[in-house]
Amino acid sequence: MKFNIKARRRAREFAVQALYQWQITALPPSEVLLQFLVFEGIAKADQVYFKRLFLGITEISTELDFKFIPFLDRPLKEVNPVELAILRLGSFELLHCPELPYRVALNESIELSKIYGGTESHKFTNGVLDKLAKQLRQIEMAAEKKEEQIDEKHID
Repeated sequence: MKFNIKARRRAREFAVQALYQWQITALPPSEVLLQFLVFEGIAKADQVYFKRLFLGITEISTELDFKFIPFLDRPLKEVNPVELAILRLGSFELLHCPELPYRVALNESIELSKIYGGTESHKFTNGVLDKLAKQLRQIEMAAEKKEEQIDEKHID
């Protein structure tokens, strides 16, 4: 399946913004979604992926939270809303987008943290999601490690 990387990145950006709005306002997800779909800039985003992310995350946000809570260095209520939106997005992609390599899910979330989060937000996001990826994507990581070992043997 081929997709536009920039359009996917824009979809993630809009998803984080929509999640932030949903978390702050407590509006129904359908209402927040409509507000974003009428926004002119959404045309440059992968709208199908945006909907998949936003609606999927809002539907199972509590489940996602429980996945990454063990890796937080503070109580969930102390995680700022931007970081929370990004952690939920990264967790959702790791858990429900198996077609997406775990490194892409991590890198995209880290980049969003650099853009929208605080000064050290990207380090926090990386630490939490890296630990979650090790739990959720063990097979993928093991296969990648094995490939690296094979490549190293061929170089020597």
